[in-house]
Amino acid sequence: MILTLDNQTQVDFTKSEMIPAIIQDARSGVILMQGFMNSEALKVTLESNKVTFYSRSKSRLWTKGESSQNYLNVVSVHTDCDNDSILVLANPEGPTCHLGTQSCFGDDAKPSLSFLAQLEDVIVARKNDDPAKSYTASLFAEDLSRSCQKVGEEGVEVALAAMKHDNDELTNESADLIYHLTVLLQRQGLALEDVVKCLIGRHK
Repeated sequence: MILTLDNQTQVDFTKSEMIPAIIQDARSGVILMQGFMNSEALKVTLESNKVTFYSRSKSRLWTKGESSQNYLNVVSVHTDCDNDSILVLANPEGPTCHLGTQSCFGDDAKPSLSFLAQLEDVIVARKNDDPAKSYTASLFAEDLSRSCQKVGEEGVEVALAAMKHDNDELTNESADLIYHLTVLLQRQGLALEDVVKCLIGRHK
């Protein structure tokens, strides 16, 4: 059987009734898990926007999160060059692995840049914490001008460190800038993803 996706890409089930499906976090790029889908599982995945596999142990369709509520919400589905395996980009609700880790491959199996998404999640989680106990919460509690000031200060520090050819200081000041910029974006209802989309648009 050949199944056609919304983008007209065809998934080939003629070689095997079940094909491997790799699930990747759409924001961070972390590989979350791998399972198998038959044509019916893929149809349900596309219709429900919840990743659904064919469970070989249960001999039935199995929606990830049906017991734990840790669903994988589909963003997009892609095939490989032979159209006989698929990659699903998804937004996870909670940890993917039954062991409590973000990925079934362990929390160490992450591309280093995925930490930016993790940092953003931490900032969002601490917005409403006690300002006396959380520097992040204190920034949100203060006037917007404070966050704007911090981004300006850190930007100048980055430039000065570069002028001094001090790479250690440049790295540290750049980290401060990225942190405060992420806070400022959140205060304005924006995310790092919005900045990335802008960069992608310029690149095209």
